[in-house]
Amino acid sequence: MRFQCWCLSDKGLKRSGNQDSFLIDERIGVFVVADGVGGHMGGEVASALAVETVREVLGHPKALQFSPREVLMQAYQEASHRIFDRAAQESKLNGMGTTMVMGYFRDSKLYIANVGDSRCYLYRKPYVWQLTEDHSLINEQIRLGFLTEEKAKATIGKNVITRSVGFERDVYPDILEREVFPGDIFLMCSDGLTGMITDQEMCQIFNDNPPEKTTPLFIQQALAHGGDDNVTVLVLNFSET
Repeated sequence: MRFQCWCLSDKGLKRSGNQDSFLIDERIGVFVVADGVGGHMGGEVASALAVETVREVLGHPKALQFSPREVLMQAYQEASHRIFDRAAQESKLNGMGTTMVMGYFRDSKLYIANVGDSRCYLYRKPYVWQLTEDHSLINEQIRLGFLTEEKAKATIGKNVITRSVGFERDVYPDILEREVFPGDIFLMCSDGLTGMITDQEMCQIFNDNPPEKTTPLFIQQALAHGGDDNVTVLVLNFSET
């Protein structure tokens, strides 16, 4: 199986800086989007620390001695420890954390891990599916039946997350295992995209364009709809060797 990956990040129209970070390391088959929280300085530091830690843990020669789930869990735990400990040492970083969604391609499967409300989608023409579940206050209310998805769109506080990497010292990611088929396209993104466009608009962009053209189109669409937040879009395409 052959894969290609494209990623773009933009600060959006209403933020002075960009707290998102991303990682593409095709050598070890890892792809990450992280959206920092905890103030301008803290958010940037947390997301950068998270992706640096992932590269170090998954790129270590001994990583292949562990199962994919074990090494992903280790990467999240180590990232959370480093962010939490750094915040404890520097008062200006107190309370920082980050979302983190990632794909790890190994043994012809994609392992998807997630903490927070950054997301991973699967596109198989002509449909798109959200694979990850948001760790957010609004999603908890939907899941428990207190809110419908339609009412949730108009609710204040949509970006309040209930789980992040580094806000507490230990964190436990959701981990999914997907068999990959030629033609599968995975989209990983921060909520700067999903808060600005609908799943139908996302699907339309994929249906109308080759995968290598989609990342700037997603960014453009998010900005055209207000660009309220930093937006990072990573597209991972699988094809025959």
